Amino acid sequence: MNLRHTQRLFVDAPLATGQNITVTPEQTHYLAHVLRMQVGDALRLFNGRDGEWLGALSHVGKKQAALTVQSLLRPQQNAPDIELIAAPIKKAHFDFMLEKVTELGVRHITPLLTQRTQVREVNTERCHAMMVEAAEQSDRLDVPTIGKPEAIASLIAAWRNTRADRTVIVCAEFGDAQPIAEVCQKLAHDTHAVSIITGPEGGFAEDELSALCALPGAHAARLGPRILRADTAAIAALTCWQAMRGDWV
Repeated sequence: MNLRHTQRLFVDAPLATGQNITVTPEQTHYLAHVLRMQVGDALRLFNGRDGEWLGALSHVGKKQAALTVQSLLRPQQNAPDIELIAAPIKKAHFDFMLEKVTELGVRHITPLLTQRTQVREVNTERCHAMMVEAAEQSDRLDVPTIGKPEAIASLIAAWRNTRADRTVIVCAEFGDAQPIAEVCQKLAHDTHAVSIITGPEGGFAEDELSALCALPGAHAARLGPRILRADTAAIAALTCWQAMRGDWV
């Protein structure tokens, strides 16, 4: 059976042979009224813990649908240990960034509040839903997690206790920074765990950038000769890392 184009669905329930799962009302509407799936139609199922499984719709109603788990297709494999620390930005651009960094394999996102951060609140439930959709589309077996917004001063103060063993790439639009390709090459034998830090619309304040670049294991990286939007910078930095040090190599 060629399952390449079979619809994928994220579920919260445990996955095991013979398991019966009732999907959410939103998923029922999508399966029944958007995709117009019928009883017996196949689905690929994942929950971020138990791998990917083949399942089939066992009931489709107007308000409720259910499915039965059949067999394991792929064992669980998580994305590389990549954290994106990024300032929240305007809704449409933040949504776009979340979608793309999910496709690119980020594992965790920490929203960063800086002096120039204009957006101060993040709806983490909505963000999770968007990342679930991107994970379904991109064939990954896990969904990134997202934390609550963290003030830059608090993040820096707690760094030695929470992230001391991580490589840090600070995307710097000014100051003494090397091209990101050189930074990645320099880290050829370094730890696999990395935190990539990008700034807000308007960039980091000078004192913020200096403090971030002084973190243990930090490397200041330049993203080329052009000034990138905040969402583009995050996507570009992650792409470079994946191509040179991540799971694309």
